[in-house]
Amino acid sequence: MTQFLLALPVLLLSVVAHEYAHGYAALRQGDLTALRLGRLTLNPLKHIDPWMSILLPALLWYGSSGGFVFGGAKPVPVDPRNYKSYRRGDIIVSSAGIVMNLCLFAACVILSICLGLAGGALPALHDGLSILQRMTLWGIWLNALLAFFNLIPIPPLDGSHLFYHLLPPEIGAKYRALSRYGFLILLALLVFFRDIFSILLLPALAMTFLAFSLVGPFALQPLPF
Repeated sequence: MTQFLLALPVLLLSVVAHEYAHGYAALRQGDLTALRLGRLTLNPLKHIDPWMSILLPALLWYGSSGGFVFGGAKPVPVDPRNYKSYRRGDIIVSSAGIVMNLCLFAACVILSICLGLAGGALPALHDGLSILQRMTLWGIWLNALLAFFNLIPIPPLDGSHLFYHLLPPEIGAKYRALSRYGFLILLALLVFFRDIFSILLLPALAMTFLAFSLVGPFALQPLPF
C-alpha cells in the first residue's frame, strides 16, 4: 500500500502530461479542439474518465488480488482535418505523448540523482529525501512503461497512428477501422497473451535497468530491482 501511494501521484502526473502533450501538439498544428473543450490543461480532473481511470482499474485489481491492473486517462480530442499538413500533423501529435513520457523519464533520472546527492550532504533530511527519491524511481519505470506501451501498434494506441502512415492507403483504411474494437482487442491481449506484452515492453525494462544503474551510486535506500 505504501508503494501504491508513492506511485499514484507520479502515475497521475505522467498520464496527464501525456494527454496534455497531445493537445498542445495539436494546437501547434492548427487544431483548437482540445483548447476549446478545456482539455489543454494539467488539471487532472479534466483528464480522468470514471470508467477507464477509476472503476476498471479497481475491478481488475480486486478481481486479480492485485496481480493485474489496466486503465488510462480520457483521450484528448483532436480533429486531424484542422492540421496544416494532415500526415505531418498526425505523426507529430501522435508522437507527442510518447516524447513527453521520455522527457519525464529523463527528468526523473536527473532528479533522483540530485536527491541522492542532497541526502548524502544533508543527513537530517535523509528520510524525507529518500521518500521523494522513491517517487522518482517510480517515475522512471512508469514513464518508460507508458512510452513503449503506447508505441504498440494496436488501435487506438499512439503507435497505431504512426504505423498507419507506413501502410498503403487501402490497407491503412482497414487497419484504422479496427479502432472501434481496439480497446477490446487490447484488453483481450493483456488478459490472455500477457507474455507477448512482456516481450514488447522489454525496451522499457532495459531503459529502466540502465537508469537504475545510473541512480544506484546515489540511492538513499535499496533499489527495487
